[in-house]
Parts: sequence; C-alpha cells; structure tokens
Amino acid sequence: MWQVYGQDHILKQLEPSLMQERLSHAYLLVGPPHVGKMTLALNLAQSVNCLQGVGVPCRECSQCVHIAQGRHSDVRVVSVTQREEGAPTRTVIGISEVKESLHQVNLKPFEGSCTVIIFDGAELMSVEAANALLKTLEEPPPQVLILLLTTNEEALLSTTLSRCRRLDLMPLAKDQLVEKLVADHGASAEVAERLALFSRGCVGWAITALNDPQILEQREADLEQIKIICESGLHERFNYANELAARFSRDRESTKELLYLWLRWWRDLILIKEGSEEYVQNPDEIVRLRLQATQLSTPEIIGFVKSLNLTLEALDSNANARLALEVLMLNLPGVNIRV
Repeated sequence: MWQVYGQDHILKQLEPSLMQERLSHAYLLVGPPHVGKMTLALNLAQSVNCLQGVGVPCRECSQCVHIAQGRHSDVRVVSVTQREEGAPTRTVIGISEVKESLHQVNLKPFEGSCTVIIFDGAELMSVEAANALLKTLEEPPPQVLILLLTTNEEALLSTTLSRCRRLDLMPLAKDQLVEKLVADHGASAEVAERLALFSRGCVGWAITALNDPQILEQREADLEQIKIICESGLHERFNYANELAARFSRDRESTKELLYLWLRWWRDLILIKEGSEEYVQNPDEIVRLRLQATQLSTPEIIGFVKSLNLTLEALDSNANARLALEVLMLNLPGVNIRV
C-alpha cells in the first residue's frame, strides 16, 4: 500500500512499470518541502525490494519493514543533514558522500533484490559530486535505483536532469487535505481548515503540525517577529539578519521556511491592495495586514517580494548568507502597524 497521498498521477505511471519490472534506473522527484518526496522515495525502495512482488509495497514483509525503520542495508539516504556529533554543519553534499554511495551501487545487493540510493536535497550537491554521479547515471549497474529529491531542479546540472525520469509531486487541493486530516488523523474541521491553509497543500507539514503543537507556536512567534522587524530601525534589522545567517548555518531548511513565511506575508499585502482579501494565507492577521497595506504602494510591496525571491535564490546558490540577508533588510520598506 502506498503511503504517499494525492499523487495518483504519479502512481499511475509507476505501477505498470513496477509490475513489468521496467522502472527507469533514475528518477527526479520534484516538489515543495513536505509534499511527500521522501515518502514516495521510501515507498519506491520498498516496492522494488518487496517480497510480495505485486508492484506496490506491502509494508508488512521483512524488506518493507526494514526500509521503513531505516535499517535496510541496500537502501541509503544521502543528505546535508547527516553529520557526526560535534562536526561542523555541511552546506553541500560533497564528492566523498557521493563516491561512498557509488561504491555501494557497484556491489551486488546484500539484503534485498535492489540497491536504492536516495539523494535528499539533490540541488545541494557540489559540482564535483554531481559530476561524479553523472557517470553512474549514464551507465547504471543492474539492480540499482537512484532517486534524486529536489525543491529546486534549476540548481541541478542539465546533464543530470536529462538522465533522470522526472516525477512532479503537486500540493493537495485545500478541500482534499482537509478531508484527509479529518478522516485519517482525527482533526476537527476548524483545525483541519487552518492547517490546510497554512501548509499550502503540503500534507507532510500539515500532519506534523497536527501532531506537534510547537510547530504552530513557532509559526506564531516567527510571525510576531516579522511584524516587529517591519516596524524596526536599521540596527534591529541588521541584528535580525545576523541571527538568521547564524540559524542558516545550523539549519538551512528551517531558515528558508521562515523566509517563505515572510514571502507569504508580503503576498498577502499584494492581495489586499488588489481587493482579493478572501485569498490571503494569514486571515487571522487581516487587521495588521490592512494597516500595513495602507502605508505601502503596490510597487514597494512587489519590489520587496522580488527581494525575498532573490535572497532565496542567493541562499540556494551558497552565497554569503549574512550579506544576502543584510541586503534584504536594507530593501525592507518601513511601516508602523501597531494596532
């Protein structure tokens, strides 16, 4: 049984290939954070090793269970988050990690029938690492499946993209996600509506937030900080930029998520300026949003949205985080939104 939800367009492609044992040797899984890329990758790893051999993971045999528990000897996940205790934070998947993984693919599977290598955050591979992987993508050994997970396929080498079969994971429609949260996870209709709105259709985030109240508490704290910084002077903004840069060195994804929260706030301002309040993603902040919108022109708002996008692109390109964030704060229009 597949655990990935709302991606029927992908499963319709994969199931016949699995049944006929005609999977591609490499797939590129593309989609926003928490949309289900890792879930699909692990389900694929289970499918090609499942003892039932019916084209979908049974999730009950020893192979499926070991993969779900993260202790299957033939399934390897490579990401920047993997590091030893006390070691410096890594910002790229380096050539050493790729070479170590490629050594495994040249060996016969030990425990199952197929070796699966999952690169989580494939856009973070260094150029040397990506080039090292390229030869294997061009001449893959038998009984090997390589899965590249990315939120930003444009950061990958074109030669890498051309050698992978692309699978686009799409955010769920709001009504579909609300139905799942209520039916499968016991959420009230009100909570499900709120989480579906905040998650932007990314089911993984919504389910995690439902089970961990600290996620919504952190979101509220981050929103409050955004409002404070919008009203602050340059000194406070630069301090904030430095805090974000330090956070980025420890946890890239959470920092980018915070910048996406900024982005959604400023997109809400555009919607208000254009008379489309019913589509804002922060309806509980509508009073402050309206007040801020009255103090800014549409070009100012659009200009800062562009600055946010450029900052995210710069961070993805491993630019100096402190400099990029300080420039962002310099471009932030000042307002007074106390109510």
